[in-house]
Amino acid sequence: MLVQQYFANMKQVLERIEATQLGPIEEAAVKIADSLENGGIWHLLDTGHMLMHEAVGRTGGMMAVRPVKVTVEVDNPTRYREEDISKKKRVFMDEVAGLPAFIVGKSKMMPGDVLMIGSVSGINILPVEMALYAREMGITVIALTSVEYSGFLKPMHPGGKRLYEACDIVLDNCSGIGDTVVQVEELGQGLCPSSGIAAAYIMWALQTRVVELLLARGKQPSVYISNHMPGAGKHNSEAWSRYEKEGY
Repeated sequence: MLVQQYFANMKQVLERIEATQLGPIEEAAVKIADSLENGGIWHLLDTGHMLMHEAVGRTGGMMAVRPVKVTVEVDNPTRYREEDISKKKRVFMDEVAGLPAFIVGKSKMMPGDVLMIGSVSGINILPVEMALYAREMGITVIALTSVEYSGFLKPMHPGGKRLYEACDIVLDNCSGIGDTVVQVEELGQGLCPSSGIAAAYIMWALQTRVVELLLARGKQPSVYISNHMPGAGKHNSEAWSRYEKEGY
């Protein structure tokens, strides 16, 4: 059954993470804990499909993980022309050169902060240029990407770099080329991307270690509890006030 194939292959990805990523997770956790303890902020920009929802505002999650949300809109109402679609190349936000400098400049990022960038392929302009620009500012940049998949693809950045080549620390989600773990011969393609679950697996492991490090230093990190739990409103309000004051 394909379900069993999925379970088995997804477990293999998670086992590879456990076997290979403890060192990078430790390195990243120390950098994050150091930054938070010294007034820095942990920023998160994810061009994929998971972390901006999974890692921010969830029960059991650190309030210190702050999302970088970017929207670029163009409003140009006109009459419909069928040839418009066929003649124009679609432009995606993560392919636009110069946008990363604008994002960093408009954000609240400062030297000493940590920027975590999630991109499965790690080849487009936005994540790579964001990493390079942020590092020039004195921000520690952590990549969460697929090293094998990214290395297989041609980089789009003019400098020829991929995300894992442009960051201070690399967390490998251990997903393979194409990102799928179930091959279906009848379709001639794969099903079930592993990168989303893998990213969440790494992110929660990382948060666990950051909390552990801060506690060992006598610091109490602010952590959400579910809004459905008794006293959640009071707890989360007090924890947020503590985060605003102490930074972790």
